[in-house]
Amino acid sequence: MELYGDVRYLKGIGEARAKLLEKLDIRTVYDLISYFPRAYEDRSVIRDLAEIAEGETACVRAAVISTPLLSRIRKGLNLTRFRIADDSGSAEVTFFNQPYLKNQLHVGSRYSFYGRFQRFGNKLSLQNPTFEPADGEGKTTGRIVPVYRLTSGISQNTLIKSIRQGLDSCLEELRDLLPAETIRRYDLPDIRRAYRSIHMPADMAEAMRARQRLVFEELFVLACALGSMKNQRRSEAGHVIPAPALEEFTGRLPFELTGAQSRAIRDSLADMASGSAMNRLVQGDVGSGKTMVAAACIWAVCRAGFQAAFMAPTELLADQHFRTFSTLLEPMGIRVVQLKSSMTAKAKREAVERLALGEADLAVGTHALLSEGVEFPRLALAVTDEQHRFGVGQRSALAAKTSAPHILVMSATPIPRTLALILYGDLDVSVIDELPPGRQKVDTYAVEESMRPRIQRFIARLVDEGRQVYVVCPMIEEDEEGTLDLRSAAEVYEQLRTEVFPQYRLGLLHGRMKTAEKEAVMASFVSGEIQILVSTTVVEVGVDVPNAALMVVENADRFGLSQLHQLRGRVGRGKHKSYCVLFKGKGGGVSAERLDALVKESDGFRISEEDLKLRGPGDFFGSRQHGLPTLHIADLAASLDVLKEAQAEAERLLAADPSLEKHPALRQRVESIFRNAETG
Repeated sequence: MELYGDVRYLKGIGEARAKLLEKLDIRTVYDLISYFPRAYEDRSVIRDLAEIAEGETACVRAAVISTPLLSRIRKGLNLTRFRIADDSGSAEVTFFNQPYLKNQLHVGSRYSFYGRFQRFGNKLSLQNPTFEPADGEGKTTGRIVPVYRLTSGISQNTLIKSIRQGLDSCLEELRDLLPAETIRRYDLPDIRRAYRSIHMPADMAEAMRARQRLVFEELFVLACALGSMKNQRRSEAGHVIPAPALEEFTGRLPFELTGAQSRAIRDSLADMASGSAMNRLVQGDVGSGKTMVAAACIWAVCRAGFQAAFMAPTELLADQHFRTFSTLLEPMGIRVVQLKSSMTAKAKREAVERLALGEADLAVGTHALLSEGVEFPRLALAVTDEQHRFGVGQRSALAAKTSAPHILVMSATPIPRTLALILYGDLDVSVIDELPPGRQKVDTYAVEESMRPRIQRFIARLVDEGRQVYVVCPMIEEDEEGTLDLRSAAEVYEQLRTEVFPQYRLGLLHGRMKTAEKEAVMASFVSGEIQILVSTTVVEVGVDVPNAALMVVENADRFGLSQLHQLRGRVGRGKHKSYCVLFKGKGGGVSAERLDALVKESDGFRISEEDLKLRGPGDFFGSRQHGLPTLHIADLAASLDVLKEAQAEAERLLAADPSLEKHPALRQRVESIFRNAETG
């Protein structure tokens, strides 16, 4: 059987089971053997019945001491009961709806049983255990047993048997992707031993060693793929944009740039003057002034006689950037046009014509910039805002409007540098780690429900002073089962509108609204027509509302720290003193720790690192949106040290063998990652 052959042709699988396995993204034999356990059950230790505590899961070796009796309780429910004993004590065993077992278990025979025990006084009982004859022990008991994620129709035993069949049929075809010196340097098992040990470990130490090897390899291959992509892009010829004296630009600004902004601009100008295509990420906290970096790059490109495009994820953000760039750049002689879906056909046509004729230097817009028929005869720079809302494919579509334009990506999602290097591994990274002078700190408070009347009085005071308020909720509707004590956006909106603040103008915003509806509500908030906006997290990345001075977050413990920090960044964008109030839910422990960290810390990068420690990566970023392959075994947050080592090894290898010609198996895997990213 071939390693990448269709799994349906593997002995014991067939068409029906292959369709079920496809739900687990298992299509080839390689997919099957790379479907790694999520946990292990240690069934290797045989315990005495007398020492087992209430609720304990354990493996025992005992004899059947009473004849199994079948009882029919009611239609659809029957029980098979009998007693077992070892030298220390006895227990009652019950199986539900498995009448055939009555004839498979024999008085006087010894079996190994594994399951969760219950104790009622001195009586011990066991329900639906896994079992096998003691003399045939080793398949499901008396060993370390892997536990896999399942889908309907596939049991643990079925998956275990299928994976073993896959290993038996093609283990010898596996090729080591790690260089021999890397394996020696980190004392890692070879690939075949690692695959066998991860699925069939002799003990937990062997399982963990195999996992370590496979995590290292997965991160190493990813680092090689991203490093190759970066090398390839650096080798692409780009438009040479002579680096102007930065003072020509900064001298026309009504404010001074921070040192971090100046560094990011100089890095970008050097990239564009190098003769290679720039691929740079400018990563900065909310309000750090990334837009000025983009403006300086646009200025340099247009000054050299080329065109630039700036793409934002929403029309409201596109409107905001259009106003900013028009005000800032048109006095410098740069002609700015806007292009978005909601424009009239005539306005769109005029904008497209101006671009095609070279009568416009900068186009600011949404996905409409990617539309067929939008031509840029001299496009040299493509800028995308909020990278985590754009996939690699969309970035590439904008770049495809011309040959190898310079790419500048802006993200306000602070990510620890180690993760940024892997997440944006095909980009050079500039970090803006200081805020412009005058940017206000937002006072943050985590409060109990008992503080609600006081917070409502505070909201009223701010609105009466002319300020605006956000109220953010984690859900749109009430939980159907009533198991979660969450205040939905719809419920909060109705309560505030009818009972608490009937004298004010309120708006409701959530993700299930149509784009036009959402943008209309947000536009009303921007204009000041709406005084209190009740919303889900769709405001997390949004438009500047300088008049908004308070962010209230319901059930704040349901959010990640980085997400809460993004929400907090929606206020404090104007001259008014601003606040963030986080209502605690009923959670404790990590949730309380998380909120305390946010109250004390305002640096987004430190918060993101704390978030990883407390929460793990979660939905820190959506890897699919970035075009990264799905990780099968590595956890980026838990494997940061391994990630650094894997990146160092990848850099060492690529420095010696940039095209991976001396490592054909690794090259083949890297190319498959690129193919999947293009089609995914």
